[in-house]
Amino acid sequence: MITVFGSINMDLIATTTRLPKPGETVAGTGFTTAAGGKGANQALAARRAGANVKMAGAVGKDGFATEAVALLKDSDTDLSSVKSVEAPTGTALILVEADGENMIAVVPGANGMLTSADATMALKGMTKADTLMLQLEIPAAAVETALHEARAAGIRTVINIAPLTDEAARLGKMADIVIANETEFERLAGETGMGNAEREAAMIRLHGETGQTLIVTLGAEGVMALYQGKLYRAKGLTIEPVDTVGAGDTFCGYFTASLDAGLGFEEALARAAVAGSLACLKPGAQPAIPLAGDVAEKL
Repeated sequence: MITVFGSINMDLIATTTRLPKPGETVAGTGFTTAAGGKGANQALAARRAGANVKMAGAVGKDGFATEAVALLKDSDTDLSSVKSVEAPTGTALILVEADGENMIAVVPGANGMLTSADATMALKGMTKADTLMLQLEIPAAAVETALHEARAAGIRTVINIAPLTDEAARLGKMADIVIANETEFERLAGETGMGNAEREAAMIRLHGETGQTLIVTLGAEGVMALYQGKLYRAKGLTIEPVDTVGAGDTFCGYFTASLDAGLGFEEALARAAVAGSLACLKPGAQPAIPLAGDVAEKL
């Protein structure tokens, strides 16, 4: 069983031929809305990967609330720990250019009202056989409480240190498994401008200090990881991306679901890398998350 304690958003997505520069206006080529939020995205990915999943979070009492959890509900994700609060449902304003690159502004809304008490409730009923997934689109205090209480209870924790907040490095070092992109990992390591050799050295150093499993996603170059003293690499698929918005969340959900299902670390990494690639082939975050059968066909 996987519990995801995190954000639930509505994504407002505009497509453009290119991303605007500061102060510039560009013409859009399309607009759509889709359920999103890093927490909800990762929960749906884990569910589509085959895991039993509970989503813990918050939505507002507005028109976006029902739509924001619709795909989670349709997938039979447990939504009993999603509360309704007096604040707007979280939103993400997303621009996607023709080659799939994107820029995103997130407005927390209801997500910002999650508290340490909510963290305690999210862990209620979890056992040492379960996994807790976290990200950083909810208040740091709530994330910290969840990490502390999970460790005390012997519950495995996976944290994706995104978006990159001031608390990312500190909170990242409190989890059993850390998933980061290249920029986020540099914050965790306290270094900048890393090439592959420097990144590998930093991973070895951090792993030696904390014993944590470290996973760094590298976009088209795949993923590298350090687990129990051994370095692993996995490649995704060779694709022409349509939209990369949900790729990282898909990777996180599929990886965690694969561990939950008892797959070996290397197999879980490879499965997640393929899933992340497939998520780039459709627009939107949650609508693009592949089904387990689609991923299996590409392995």
